[in-house]
This record gives sequence, structure tokens and C-alpha cells, in this order.
Amino acid sequence: VDFFNQINMLYGTITEFCTEASCPVMSAGPRYEYHWADGTNIKKPIKCSAPKYIDYLMTWVQDQLDDETLFPSKIGVPFPKNFMSVAKTILKRLFRVYAHIYHQHFDSVMRLQEEAHLNTSFKHFIFFVQEFNLIDRRELAPLQELIEKLGSKDR
Repeated sequence: VDFFNQINMLYGTITEFCTEASCPVMSAGPRYEYHWADGTNIKKPIKCSAPKYIDYLMTWVQDQLDDETLFPSKIGVPFPKNFMSVAKTILKRLFRVYAHIYHQHFDSVMRLQEEAHLNTSFKHFIFFVQEFNLIDRRELAPLQELIEKLGSKDR
């Protein structure tokens, strides 16, 4: 939930730069393009702009977090058997927002003087997903160089 809130807030600061015109495709550099499918409303992945993709993604994640059967809020209510799978999918997709921001909008982040916050948020996210092996290494490829830099300073 905290990662979702942080990414949502960080992306919110650059939405004026991430438009249908500036980002007609959801990408993280020239080698990585993401298509949206939620498995319910959109079963076959569709190509869409970055703002549309991120809107779909944030709405989908919020729906998951609000689902009491997936994320029970009452004490003593167990998490479902598929919880880990859903959590991994959420985190994998949230990573794509970081990747898009770093690849397509880092200049805007710098102009807004938000790079320290973005880097701290991303570092916390990466250390968490790596500690618990929550995102496949191949999925992290668009930011692998940055991930190695962040990790080398502390280890």
C-alpha cells in the first residue's frame, strides 16, 4: 500500500509532462514497451499511451487493495491462497511506472528537484522486492544499471 501511494504521488507530480502526445506508448526506453491487460475487463493486452496505461494500472491496483477478500482489513481474517501471486503482479506493474518515469521523465523530475525523493522511494522499493524475491530479474532489466548503482553503495 505504501509503495502504491508513493508511486501514485510521484507520478502525480509529472502528469503534465506525461501526455498522450509526449508518451503515445507505455515504455521504459526504446527496448521496453508495456501493453495493458487486467484479465477481467481487458483480457487481450492492448497497446496504449503511458498516461492511459498508468491510469488503468492505478485503478486496477486500487481495486485490488480495496478487495476485502484479497487484502482483509479485519484482524484474524486470513489472506487468500493467491495473495502472493496477486502481490507479485501488483509490484511488477508498479515497477513499470518507476521505469517509465526514469526513462521518459527524469529531466522533468530534475527540474522539479524531486530526484532525491524518487531515488529514495525507488531504492526502498527495489530493496524490498529483492529481499523477498517478488519481481523476476528479467522484469527489472529496464533499470538494471540504476539498481546495481543503488545496491553497490550499501553492500
